Amino acid sequence: MTTLLSPLALQDFAPHDDAASPPLFEARGLTVQAGSLHERPVQVLRDVNLTLRRGQVLGLIGESGAGKSMLGRVIADQLPDGFRVASGSLRFGATDLLALSKRKHRSLLGREIAFIPQEPMMALNPAMTIGAHFREHLRRLGLSAGQGRKAALAALADVRIEAPETVYDQYGFQLSGGMCQRVLIALAFISNPDLVIADEPTASLDVTTQGHIVSLLRALQKRHGTAVLFITHQLRLAAQICDQVAVLYAGEVVEEGPARELFLHARHPYTCALHAAMPNFDGEWRALASPSGQMPGLPEYPMLTGCRFAPRCASAIDACLAEPPVLADCGDARALRCIRPGAVARNAEAENAETNPLSQSKQLAAAPLLKVDNVTKIFRRGGWLSRAPGQTAVSSASFSVAPGEFVGVVGESGSGKSTLGRLIMGLEEPSTGRILLDDKPLGGDEAEWRRRIASIQFVFQDPRAALNPRRSTLQLVTQPLQPGQVSRQQRRAQAEHMLRSTGLPLDTLTKISSQMSGGQRQRVNIARALCNTPRLLIADEITSGLDVSVQAQILNLLLRLRSEFDIALLMISHDLAVVRYLCSRVLVMWKGVIVESGETEAVFSRPQHPYTRELIAALPPEDISKRWAPLAT
Repeated sequence: MTTLLSPLALQDFAPHDDAASPPLFEARGLTVQAGSLHERPVQVLRDVNLTLRRGQVLGLIGESGAGKSMLGRVIADQLPDGFRVASGSLRFGATDLLALSKRKHRSLLGREIAFIPQEPMMALNPAMTIGAHFREHLRRLGLSAGQGRKAALAALADVRIEAPETVYDQYGFQLSGGMCQRVLIALAFISNPDLVIADEPTASLDVTTQGHIVSLLRALQKRHGTAVLFITHQLRLAAQICDQVAVLYAGEVVEEGPARELFLHARHPYTCALHAAMPNFDGEWRALASPSGQMPGLPEYPMLTGCRFAPRCASAIDACLAEPPVLADCGDARALRCIRPGAVARNAEAENAETNPLSQSKQLAAAPLLKVDNVTKIFRRGGWLSRAPGQTAVSSASFSVAPGEFVGVVGESGSGKSTLGRLIMGLEEPSTGRILLDDKPLGGDEAEWRRRIASIQFVFQDPRAALNPRRSTLQLVTQPLQPGQVSRQQRRAQAEHMLRSTGLPLDTLTKISSQMSGGQRQRVNIARALCNTPRLLIADEITSGLDVSVQAQILNLLLRLRSEFDIALLMISHDLAVVRYLCSRVLVMWKGVIVESGETEAVFSRPQHPYTRELIAALPPEDISKRWAPLAT
């Protein structure tokens, strides 16, 4: 019978040192092909070599489409139709996973090999309680209903969920994203697996919740000697929690080595480009650079005869295009797939290198564009006629935004950031207080309200949900233009102008959202918001979950668009480094209250409120010689 997770004393564990032990998981020459017998096969993964030992964490880094999640699909035996393993081996202990029958392979999953999926809110069935998820999983492991409930409550307590009995009977939609992530971690570890595959387990979480989740995951992993394959796009996070890191690009491992060494001394041009695309929280403000172009799609793979990164590499020479380089052992526990390691340089020139928002506030006009005056929002339980006390989402908020000013709003999930943005946009109505645009209250008759609110646009966090999947990009981008006021030719010309401004190719006009990457969809989302040239843009977590390269492109795009359109921006984000890169001023929210505000550099370098200090302490340090607080215990 499967040994279940026992209650865990988080302070009582010691790191495992199994460097000399045989590999628990090993991929050798793993190649996955796509295409039918009548098509030229495309190598989706090519010659992948990875080794993971018991008690270690191996990080997989790379942009969307690099092949990180595809490797997880191979391990789970869930390759899409038309995909197959063409060559190589994939061993789990003494077992060759590729030689197992479907039934035997499936018997390992959830028992000895567990998965933590990327999107916690989507991974839990909304029609099932948390307890039902556990019962279904534990029934498969052979436990009775009585045993299953006891084990589930212990597992929920182990992931630091207060009142596990209450959560056990709740549904996923009743919990926060961080709580749902803890539930998924409990489900993954309850069978005491040998291998856990964590696919972006902290994506879209605020910094404090991220710290709790990482601390929890690392503690459970060390306590039980579990090996973890940690898929992430956050290099700084991987440097803190991983023992080894492998960098993937277009289905190939291009660099591998000890996590901290690779972070401090990257050698491959692609790894260097990822470093250059990360905004820094400490030190001098520096303009971000990101590699030109984007990750090639599968149809482009057969045309890449040499190094797959060469078309985006500033250091590439003709020899790089001739034949694929091999992953060579560098002799110092590092491996590199590059014929010119000595010529590595930061690949892309930064856009708007002369634009430093940290000094912007000294140049702004005094007259505010937007003024929020003592605004409170209370959500009533049971409707407005109910006498039950309501939940205060925003309390006595007051601030202003000048024309052309970029202001950041930071705080953990549930702090009231998004509600504040929705109040300004008119999607919610204040319980008390006023919102003024050009010193005039937003309100009045509907026609006047619509005319004035048109100068404010909202960019939603999830472009997949925000864009109508049946409409073309041309229709989506020009949606804010009033029908009958512009001709078809003018509409198309404006759409083409916005695509050029947001760095999208013109052939995107005919595409629908499902035919675009996440970064492209977000650019369409931004292009639509800017189509009628608003004076204020409210951006709600628009870079959350994006690759660092795509994030850098969008941040530089916003800086460029400010110069072109003189727009003001209210940037709602849990990423403090992103806010520092963009914004001259910052508001810190906690439980609906603005607890601290001021110039970004002053607030972040000399925080006065304990909550602001807590947020900053939760960030992975840029100096990785310093121990990150969530991992210090």
